[in-house]
Amino acid sequence: MKVGSSSLTTAAGGLDADRVDALVDVLAKHIGSGTGSGTGPQHPEGEPGGPAGREIVLVSSGAIAAGLAPLGLAKRPRDLARQQAAASVGQGLLVARYTASFARYGRRVGQVLLTSDDTSRRAHYRNAYRTLDQLLAMGAVPIVNENDTVATDEIRFGDNDRLAALVAHLVRADLLVLLSDVDGLYNGNPATPGTRRIAQVRGPADLEGIDIGSAGSAGVGTGGMVTKVEAAGIAAGAGVPVVLTSAVHAADALAGRETGTYFHPTGRRAAGRLLWLAHASTPAGALTLDDGAVRAVVDRRTSLLPAGIAGVEGDFSAGDPVELRDTGGRAVARGLVNFDAKELPRLLGRTTHELARELGPAYEREVVHRDDLVLLRP
Repeated sequence: MKVGSSSLTTAAGGLDADRVDALVDVLAKHIGSGTGSGTGPQHPEGEPGGPAGREIVLVSSGAIAAGLAPLGLAKRPRDLARQQAAASVGQGLLVARYTASFARYGRRVGQVLLTSDDTSRRAHYRNAYRTLDQLLAMGAVPIVNENDTVATDEIRFGDNDRLAALVAHLVRADLLVLLSDVDGLYNGNPATPGTRRIAQVRGPADLEGIDIGSAGSAGVGTGGMVTKVEAAGIAAGAGVPVVLTSAVHAADALAGRETGTYFHPTGRRAAGRLLWLAHASTPAGALTLDDGAVRAVVDRRTSLLPAGIAGVEGDFSAGDPVELRDTGGRAVARGLVNFDAKELPRLLGRTTHELARELGPAYEREVVHRDDLVLLRP
């Protein structure tokens, strides 16, 4: 479940304890209820999950908003430094409030702060999964948020709606609930007479011609209906159904009662961190591929070798995400590169065997391995 700043705080900044307690009342009553599969979340590589019964991961915004009033800020600052300062103060207040509220039910919470860099790299992704899995197995409620205190523009998710969609995939969730300040997706401005709530979305065609709108009226968050619909598309495309509704209807969503807008799954569950690579990473540079390399990567799903690279852009390091483009400049894939940008020019157009003979065995490898590569939809 994802809850936004507007559902937890006042417009002037600061946590609304009653709103937090109301949400926790709903969550606490549903944790452990329901019919579990007996295995809990399943990692793509088969690692076991937690105990049977319903488990809930809460992705919660509100850190920056909670830090505004204590720092004497009248509104959310635009500059990154003051946003980070507000998050540093507010995150502690946010988790303390959740800790006290869940304690009324004998539940403990665990704080999990993520940046996109934590989850697009193989080892970091597995660590994030294991932390969440272990918290659930031990009966704690994970409270997930973007690590706003250290995240820069280059490694930000951008909004917690997208983060929630990716976390839902990470823990192999059966359902993602996105809480908004309106009770679902409408075919226009909900305040305009004659607009109607869209009960179900079965695919992109159901959204054609709909004016989704912008950020909410509270002015303390970064998202809005646009980011929620985009997040729902990411989750549904990865096989996770989504309910978009308001915080006051959270109990209905968890109980399976009809509420808000239901997004049907449109795809299958993908290989774990590749979804993060596609939707959470920011390319640090770009590689231009010749026509043969494009066919090999896109059609045959092979690794990218130096011989197929026609050009290099950006100042990136080994391990950074890069965009793979065709000769027309269209992005066809994204992957984690195995070489620094300054190393690549002398490797272009040459075979790995030739490079190994001249430069050593360390150069007999792919520029982007197929396991670290995701194709982008046209």
